[in-house]
Amino acid sequence: MKKVIREAWSWISSFAVALALAIVVSVFVVQPYKVEGHSMDPTLADQERIIVSKLPHTFSRDPDYGDIVIIDSRVDRERTVKDDFLENPLLQFLASEDEGHALYVKRVIGKPGDELEIRQNKLYRNGQELHESYIKEAMYVGVNEKWVVPKDSVFVMGDNRNNSRDSRQIGYVPLDHVLGKKVFEISWTK
Repeated sequence: MKKVIREAWSWISSFAVALALAIVVSVFVVQPYKVEGHSMDPTLADQERIIVSKLPHTFSRDPDYGDIVIIDSRVDRERTVKDDFLENPLLQFLASEDEGHALYVKRVIGKPGDELEIRQNKLYRNGQELHESYIKEAMYVGVNEKWVVPKDSVFVMGDNRNNSRDSRQIGYVPLDHVLGKKVFEISWTK
C-alpha cells in the first residue's frame, strides 16, 4: 500500500511541477495567442494563431516601430502581475469575472514623444509620411487628427485601418499594457 501511495505521490508531484513550469513559461516567456477579428488583415487573419514573446513585457523593454504586439485595451486601469496570470489560457478557468475581449493585436506606430497626424487620409509621424506596405487599403477617416504620444506610452493601429479599434479610439497604450511581441505565426493546414 505504501508503495502505491509513493508512486501516486510521485506522479502527482511531477504533474504539479510540470504545470507550474508551463504556467511560468507562458506568463513570462512565450505564449500562443489567437487573433480575433479582422483588424490586422491582411497581415494576420481572424482565428490565426501566433506565438508571442512575453520577454519585452517581463523585462520592460519598449517595442519598436512596426512591431506587432498584444495589448491590454483597458488603458484606463492599472495592470498587475495578477492580470498576467489570470489572462493566461491555462488559468482562465479560475477567473471569476468576465471583462469581455480586452486583448488586441495591433502594430506599433508611435513611441513616446512622437507627433502623429492623419492628414488627407495619410498618416504622418514627426512630419514624415509613413509608407506602409502592410496595410489593407488606404484610410478613409474624413477628418484630420493629431496626437502627441506621451511618456511611457505607445500609439497602435491595426493594419486594416478602416476596420480597427485602436489608439484612435481607446487612446494611448501604457507600456505596461504592451503584453508581448509577435515572433511568428502558426500555420494550420487542413
